[in-house]
Amino acid sequence: MFVTLDDLDTLARTIYGEARGEFPKTGIAALMAVANVVLNRSKRSPLWKGTVRDICLQPKQFSCWNMQDPNFRLLQNATRGEKVFDLCWNVAQNVLEEKWPDITKGADHYHALSVTPSWAMGKIPLIALGGHLFYQLYKENVR
Repeated sequence: MFVTLDDLDTLARTIYGEARGEFPKTGIAALMAVANVVLNRSKRSPLWKGTVRDICLQPKQFSCWNMQDPNFRLLQNATRGEKVFDLCWNVAQNVLEEKWPDITKGADHYHALSVTPSWAMGKIPLIALGGHLFYQLYKENVR
């Protein structure tokens, strides 16, 4: 997979916005899991076309990119040199280069335990990690 600096930066910001709060409880696994979901989406289903950046920024897929989400401003202002953002960058790079395993067992969706979105109704999660449940809704690789 060809990955640009924009892909890497956007994935690192997505990880930061989505999993930064889980990091103190579950460690690097929470960060890896978000990256795994994005990478799994890039390999499956015609629903997620384009680059890693396109997948992360697709409307209503990762709440941290919704302008009204409190994480949106935080991820916009994150800079290299901040300990947690640098860690998110490192995770993004290693997962994109497929140096690290998929700890989600192929998940392409997740949600917080505090909510149950309609797409999760009747679905069995693959894993629970921290405050999130991870699912695989699409099984076929298309790329």
